[in-house]
Amino acid sequence: MMRRLPSAKVGSEGVTHTQLAVEDELGWLFREQPTEDYGIDAHAEVVDDEDVRGRLLALQIKGGASRFKEPGPGGWWFRPSTEHVQYWLNHSLPVVVVLYAPETKRCHWQLVNRKTLQETSTGGWKLLVPEGQVLDASAAEPLREAIAGDPYVIRIRELQLALPWMKRLAEGRRLVVDAEEWINKTSGRGSITLGVDNEDGCSPEELARWSIMLGVASYAEVVPLLFAWADVHVHEETYDEADYDQYEVECAVWGLGGSFFSESYSDWRRGRFTEHLRPYSDNGEVASWRLELGLNDLGKAFLVVDKFGRDDRRQLVD
Repeated sequence: MMRRLPSAKVGSEGVTHTQLAVEDELGWLFREQPTEDYGIDAHAEVVDDEDVRGRLLALQIKGGASRFKEPGPGGWWFRPSTEHVQYWLNHSLPVVVVLYAPETKRCHWQLVNRKTLQETSTGGWKLLVPEGQVLDASAAEPLREAIAGDPYVIRIRELQLALPWMKRLAEGRRLVVDAEEWINKTSGRGSITLGVDNEDGCSPEELARWSIMLGVASYAEVVPLLFAWADVHVHEETYDEADYDQYEVECAVWGLGGSFFSESYSDWRRGRFTEHLRPYSDNGEVASWRLELGLNDLGKAFLVVDKFGRDDRRQLVD
């Protein structure tokens, strides 16, 4: 039997406690990132009075007592690799290193930039993570300042971050959004998972997941805004199956001669569902949604712009 390494357990705890700090202490959103985002474990998204506007921080999370063995002035030294430093300094988002201390269960943070990074005599890098910079309510204002910027730039950053997903759609892959809406929560709290439907009868291949808090806003209105580069519609197979199950419950009539339906499925469905977007199930506590994405004009145009920006010849190619 394969055993879980202690380092993996501590790493998972670090992500979990960072998520709790972001969501409960700051009241912001936490988006765990896929492993292919080198050197970034999650995004934190600023929320002000239920206003979500794409203001994101990239988080690199490290946990374990070994991260606190090199004391520095008022904190601890963290020594990233040169590859990580280069990646962070060129990242489209401000990057924050978070160190999780298992003994105190606190998360300490530091921004990564040319002011906070120090080059060592051996050609490496070190970053001082102050003990007093705890990821709690006290961190809200300095992190807001770090993320502040021109709304135009912030919106372009959102498109840059979504570029890998746009490319998958352009390649003909099916992307689906699974949302769980906790309908009895006044915060509008829920979770979203973005995945690839491989059309093999299995659960979608997960690409990213995050928590959301929409207050009294409608999921049908707000969730599509999170994917401005895509058209959003219901995942037909999921809704057909769920709807037919409900149709049988409501319209099947059993008699001595067998069973029949009180009305046709098409008439029942046409009269029942008028909303463009809706949950496919609702048990009174959690409403479940599965929505499918299709590349819209904005997404297609951004792929062209990205191709132009990456072409050294600066020529548009069909």
